[in-house]
Amino acid sequence: MPSLTELVRAHTDLDDEDVAWLQMLLADWQIIADLSFADLVLWLPDRAGSGFWAGAQMRPTTGPTAYVDDLVGAFVPAGRRPLLDSAYERERVAREGDPEWRDDIPVRVEAIPVRRGERILAVIGRNTNLLGVRTPSRLELSYLQTATDLTQMIAGGHFPIPGQRSDHADSPRVGDGFVRIDAGGRVTYASPNALSVYRRLGLQADLTGLNLADATRALVPPKRRPDEETLSAVLGGRMPRDTEIGDGDTVLIVRAIPLRPEGEHLGALVLLRDVTDLRRRDRELVTKDATIREIHHRVKNNLQTVAALLRLQARRIDVPEGRAALEEAVRRVGSIAIVHDTLSQNFDETVDFDEVADRLRVMVTEVSSPDAPVETRRDGTFGTITAEVATPLAMVLTEVLQNAVEHGFREGPGALVVSVRRWGERLLVRIEDDGVGLPAGFDPAESTSLGLSIVRTLVESELGGRLEMGPRPGGGTRVLLDLPA
Repeated sequence: MPSLTELVRAHTDLDDEDVAWLQMLLADWQIIADLSFADLVLWLPDRAGSGFWAGAQMRPTTGPTAYVDDLVGAFVPAGRRPLLDSAYERERVAREGDPEWRDDIPVRVEAIPVRRGERILAVIGRNTNLLGVRTPSRLELSYLQTATDLTQMIAGGHFPIPGQRSDHADSPRVGDGFVRIDAGGRVTYASPNALSVYRRLGLQADLTGLNLADATRALVPPKRRPDEETLSAVLGGRMPRDTEIGDGDTVLIVRAIPLRPEGEHLGALVLLRDVTDLRRRDRELVTKDATIREIHHRVKNNLQTVAALLRLQARRIDVPEGRAALEEAVRRVGSIAIVHDTLSQNFDETVDFDEVADRLRVMVTEVSSPDAPVETRRDGTFGTITAEVATPLAMVLTEVLQNAVEHGFREGPGALVVSVRRWGERLLVRIEDDGVGLPAGFDPAESTSLGLSIVRTLVESELGGRLEMGPRPGGGTRVLLDLPA
């Protein structure tokens, strides 16, 4: 299914600012569809004037659909639907007296021009399924009147309101709580759901007839509501935005859309949503994330303590082999501590492994002989890696780097390069040094080295990858790691 932008570029003369205006409209037209109990279709005029293209479609959640099939991308020739032609040419809302029949369903059709400035950009087709129509309730009449006001604003170029998009991902919907207020901010109608929201705040009376801002001010303590100017402007229906208020036990989002069908302010649509449970879950997630980060921080501290104890013990051992073994253990514990230190600073269980790899390079080269300093660098990026992969990969990198420093640069200084690239779903890591190279007849598969055994086990078993080791062209050693990305 093509996107709105693709259809505009392929078939119309609308510019980027026109598209931005239409996208602002589409961001809120679920509200209009629900208030109208009708399907909405955005029809874009073809640049050749030969008809209209369906650029977007929205079905109501408050009533039956008039369109079972998706229409986006469909073309209607000029003259096929006279209401579209009339609304576009006369620049005013066009209505059909008799309903259309589609698949044995009567459908009332209206065409609403979408104005921006002095131009008509498109036409909205509003299609209402009339099957089972009955005498509307007061709720439905309030919905329909508000929908009519909004469509007149669209035709007059007063809606959407620039900059009025909600700041909340959990912005209120029509069914969450609907309030209609007059130009003075007094409630003329409140849906049962809206009244229930205010009941949870402690309201004992009916909302109808009350000044919404004053009623809210009496129920919500100052520290739980926005500043007075914002509260009065939003709940008075003059500021097109949303705000969050609560009394400590109940939290709700309030969103106001000023209504100016003829250009003059006559009131507002106010939508309410009780987000108490959502905020409680948000707090639980924040607490959980903080707990996980604290655990990683404590694990890192404990590992550093273990490493310090091993380092102290190594200094007391006179046997060179024993001291070397403990120093290797210190580096292995340190590499795991670095991963946990990075995780303790993140808000999820992923690691920017470039930082880890760079810290490991510094840690390993610090033990190189002053007479034979080793320069290291990283080419490419590891990217973000999950914690389950980061720990074994850090240990593998530590072992390979340490092996290169200890055995590759006995005769003088050298360079060590870690090259990384992603190839499809694979992560390719190449570690090269320009040292003395591998001993004659060396076979990695037959080696009894503890470090190499650790590397092979982690790469093949833990990471599900492949390990290769061999001479580097021009001298030195090359280690290749082929891992799932």
